[in-house]
Amino acid sequence: QLKRKAAFGSVGRRIPYRILHVINQDGESLGNMHRADALRLMDQHGLKLVLLRENVEPPVYRLMTGQQIHEEQLKRAEKKKASPKPGLVQKELSFSSAIAKNDLETKTKQIAEWIEKKHHVKITIRQAK
Repeated sequence: QLKRKAAFGSVGRRIPYRILHVINQDGESLGNMHRADALRLMDQHGLKLVLLRENVEPPVYRLMTGQQIHEEQLKRAEKKKASPKPGLVQKELSFSSAIAKNDLETKTKQIAEWIEKKHHVKITIRQAK
């Protein structure tokens, strides 16, 4: 099986498509153009072409500066961190601040079991009336 890089970065000069939809660095659409025209535009402005979406016809590329590419990579890394990992179980437990001692001990044992099983545990304590 081919391993695909999910990394976001400039594609350089190797573009497998003849016709592309190009977006400038400000987010404005420049329309569909031939790959040679897109490369010429990239060289004129000192920017890099980045593939945004390839599952559409024609594929969408964006002209970006190095700084924009770096910021986009950081955003995607943050999103990836924030999204729950597959196979990861998160348990949530909520109780009042006026909980009885024996109930607290029972819930503490339950939390310890979940942690041993490597589950993520979220605890919410509500203020008693």
